[in-house]
Amino acid sequence: MPSRHGRSVPTVALVVSLGLACSPGDSRDDTKIIGVSLLTRAHVFYRDLEDGLQAGAAEHGYRLLINAAEWDASRQIAQLEDFITREVDAIVVCPVDSSGIGAGIQSANREQIPVFTADIASFDGVVVSHIASDNLAGGRLAGQYLARLLDGRGKVAIINQPVITSVLDRVEGFREALGRYPNIEIVADVDGQGLRDRSLQAASDVLQGHPQLDGIFAINDDSALGALDAVEDFGREGIVIIGYDATPPARDAIVKGRALKADVVQYPFEIGRRTINIIARHFAGEKVPAVVPVEVGIVDRSSLLEATSTHGPAAASPAGAGP
Repeated sequence: MPSRHGRSVPTVALVVSLGLACSPGDSRDDTKIIGVSLLTRAHVFYRDLEDGLQAGAAEHGYRLLINAAEWDASRQIAQLEDFITREVDAIVVCPVDSSGIGAGIQSANREQIPVFTADIASFDGVVVSHIASDNLAGGRLAGQYLARLLDGRGKVAIINQPVITSVLDRVEGFREALGRYPNIEIVADVDGQGLRDRSLQAASDVLQGHPQLDGIFAINDDSALGALDAVEDFGREGIVIIGYDATPPARDAIVKGRALKADVVQYPFEIGRRTINIIARHFAGEKVPAVVPVEVGIVDRSSLLEATSTHGPAAASPAGAGP
């Protein structure tokens, strides 16, 4: 029996697939079904991104099957294989591991199911379009802001997470910005794995090894808050930290005048909404861009206080936490 993607599948397998994918009253042929594998639902960033996906799907009349890998690469591969079994019309994935996800994407490629990545890119497999924050620009903003705080001189560390493409872009942009300041030296680049406890330990090691450290760039706010914990545990005065995401705890630390001085801000709802719009254009036969960058910004104590006083607390909440 031919499948909806033009291949032959056993009749029993097709019946099982239809039973899993459809609810009573659902027309399998009329409703586009999109499988989504998020990195996690534990972070506000991905909950906001999911809301954007849902809003876009409602606008276009699509049905979403949404799972979260919760940082487990094997679990994410299994989710993609399940979407393939269900014969979804498209797959959206936010990879746990930019290298490891390739096998799952290639499986979808073989079955002619279009794959889109959101927030985090894949190194392998054919992806129709990648929709994400302009992380190169975000890294540059972080570097420029930190350089200004340091008056163009000092020793700086990076709390990294180098297995994720979005983070690689952030660090590349940061290094590019600091390259304009010959008196700023990056003395450490360590992996905090994007987690607060691991970043606390990584930052503690850096502080022990570099007693004259002046600044830290942390690739997300769990990393920034871990670094902040370390700086305060060591009682180190004068170190400035720049984070990435503008989560509520990070914004609170910035407003209180602690060592975390600014955050690059993303717009995850817009990433989700644009992802669905790109999929719709692909379904319509349009050639879509291979990469769709979504704008970023930066917030500091002054801008957060101004936003709160002008528009209320909600105005100072532009994004959630992302890796």
